[in-house]
Amino acid sequence: MKSKTPKVLHEISGRSLVGHVVAAARELDPQHLVVVVGHASEQVTAHLNAGDAVRTAFQAEQNGTGHAVRMGLEELGGNVEGTVIVVCGDTPLLSGETLGALAATHAADANAVTVLSAEVPDSTGYGRIVRDSATGAVTEIVEHKDATDEQRAIREINSGVFAFDGRLLGDALGKVRTDNSQGEEYLTDVLSILREAGHRVGASVAGDHREILGINNRLQLAEARRLLNERLLERAMLAGVTVVDPASTLIDATVTYERDAVVHPGTQLLGTTHLAEDSEVGPNSRIESTVVGAGARVDNSVTLSAEIGAGALVGPYAYLRPGTRLGTKAKAGTYVEMKNATIGEGTKVPHLSYVGDATIGDHTNIGAASVFVNYDGVAKHHTTIGSHCRTGSDNMFVAPVTVGDGVYTAAGSVITKDVPAGSLAVARGQQRNIEGWVARKRPGSAAAQAAQASSQETDGQS
Repeated sequence: MKSKTPKVLHEISGRSLVGHVVAAARELDPQHLVVVVGHASEQVTAHLNAGDAVRTAFQAEQNGTGHAVRMGLEELGGNVEGTVIVVCGDTPLLSGETLGALAATHAADANAVTVLSAEVPDSTGYGRIVRDSATGAVTEIVEHKDATDEQRAIREINSGVFAFDGRLLGDALGKVRTDNSQGEEYLTDVLSILREAGHRVGASVAGDHREILGINNRLQLAEARRLLNERLLERAMLAGVTVVDPASTLIDATVTYERDAVVHPGTQLLGTTHLAEDSEVGPNSRIESTVVGAGARVDNSVTLSAEIGAGALVGPYAYLRPGTRLGTKAKAGTYVEMKNATIGEGTKVPHLSYVGDATIGDHTNIGAASVFVNYDGVAKHHTTIGSHCRTGSDNMFVAPVTVGDGVYTAAGSVITKDVPAGSLAVARGQQRNIEGWVARKRPGSAAAQAAQASSQETDGQS
């Protein structure tokens, strides 16, 4: 990957590579779930434990896939009864549905081991599935570097995903040798060991070979992101969401939605975003971990960890930062930024304003070019504005300050003191006109010439 980030921690569609695999495995509701970690184990373990804790097993030396599985079994105390499914940590397209089909085939055929295989257009680099020509049974898996020319022509490949009889797996791993080109314990050798012992070895062919794609570089990462994004958008559209232009829309695996939501072109739906029924987002919007209420509209805007009430309007060109909560039918309009602000029902902040660390009541209107001055250079402070207020344009609310219900404030005011309910607050200097100042202080300037011409015109008219 040519990166300081461990491969399995690279992210696509809202999860790390290993996070996607863990999510797919959880769909089987396993009794135990163990992730074997080696390279950058502290980072990977911390990542896995950041959400729902995942049990880990440490592989101090990376001595092959068979060795890794042995470490996993040792974490569980040795041999395990029942079915053991082994998956790779860099296959983010693998679905729980495919894992479920693998487990079902394994149980139905009473196999000792069942390999998840796939028919691929180009099998270069993959282990080949070698079958008995008469019965079609799997006889062995041969790694690319160890395969003959005839075996390299095989297009059915090993995905690296297996279902094992747990009791037989532990015993067979103890018999795995290291006499191969890498001097490693290959998990694939377990198949031949069990087969030679008279046990049944089978295969479950994945319906879509792309599910088993592993990630080893940035090109493959981008391709997996594209494929997963297509799958997630298809799922959303089949659930009743209108995606106007899927080619320009990104969606994370953790996004949820209701029917009749509409997503316009150039929109990114990220994190734990939820689109309620009849909501409409985009175009050209980034909606991250935001709840968009029923019938709400977000246009050409960025929202981060915000809540947008039913029927509310956001944008165009608004920025809702974490902690913003817009009430029902509220508005954060053009070039409005909000942070840690609760905006009441029907309240409007139409344009060119910053609202930070504030609570605003219901059905209030905040005038254009208003700023909630929340930071004194050391700490943040809160502003409270009541319901049914009408604040003038170009107001500064210097926190901490409270403006009561039904208050009006004059345009250009700097509000530094609490305002009682029902008052008119005026906090600005009285205007004073100094006539002739331009002619005296800026003689010969374009302004002075314009003023002189205007004065002569006025004199002529009089």
